[in-house]
Amino acid sequence: MRRDHWQQQIARLDPETDYEQIARITAMHEFPWDSQQALSFALFRTYAVPTVGRLLYDTGEFTGSVQKRHDDTAILLETIAERGLESRDGRAGVRRMNQMHGSYDISNDDMRYVLATFVVTPVRWIERYGWRDGTEAEKTAAVRYYQRLGRLMGITDLPVDYQGFSDLMDAYERETYVFEPKARAVADSTLDLFVTFYPRPLRRVMRRFAIALLDDHLRETFRYPRPSRAMSTLAHGSLVARGRLLRFFPARRRPSLLRDTHRVRSYPGGFMIEHLGTFPATMPRDDAEPGRV
Repeated sequence: MRRDHWQQQIARLDPETDYEQIARITAMHEFPWDSQQALSFALFRTYAVPTVGRLLYDTGEFTGSVQKRHDDTAILLETIAERGLESRDGRAGVRRMNQMHGSYDISNDDMRYVLATFVVTPVRWIERYGWRDGTEAEKTAAVRYYQRLGRLMGITDLPVDYQGFSDLMDAYERETYVFEPKARAVADSTLDLFVTFYPRPLRRVMRRFAIALLDDHLRETFRYPRPSRAMSTLAHGSLVARGRLLRFFPARRRPSLLRDTHRVRSYPGGFMIEHLGTFPATMPRDDAEPGRV
């Protein structure tokens, strides 16, 4: 397949109506690894909002069961995107997220901010490290996709375009970011999981590598040490070089899914969407219409 195969496919689609198809092509064919990394960093930055970081810490799930929480989040988001927001499995995934979020006192502002990180962080990542520039159609499709997901999750007052999401994310971080010990503990636990994806001799370096990729204001909020110039150059430079190298690769024929990688470890025998995530004591499991994958 020609390298521009999927770009030609996107050019034939309307981002206002075909946004799910464009979003799948972007995330699973054109930029699968970049999209996976960007969404991981998007979630990571939400910890710095004190109300989010404290809640995640108090549940104990992101410090005591961080691998499973990572897997559940990744699988839910990926299944919804792969199968479609209006599909049976997609709706089951949205329902599962709504059940979890509905068990806690989470403000609309926090939910809206988290959604904004999903829109903005992948766009900025691809602009900086992608093998090609993102297109306006891909950006618009991402906005329309997450607007629809946000409405299904009951989030109100959503921005109307990408600039609105970008401004919202940046403003919310300026207004809310402050050091919170519980949020730092969640961030440390997530980094501890991240380094296990690499051989043991590389883990200390990869922790420093990840911290070097954080925005300065995010790193400073967590009170992580400032990376050396050499580490910062290595971290950012290696990702830029990777993108340039990928320009010479053929287009990806099959979709690349995170659940098929070694990073998702909790469900070697498959999973049921209705059983993913957390179940507070007052919440019964929903075993109706199991969506086994």
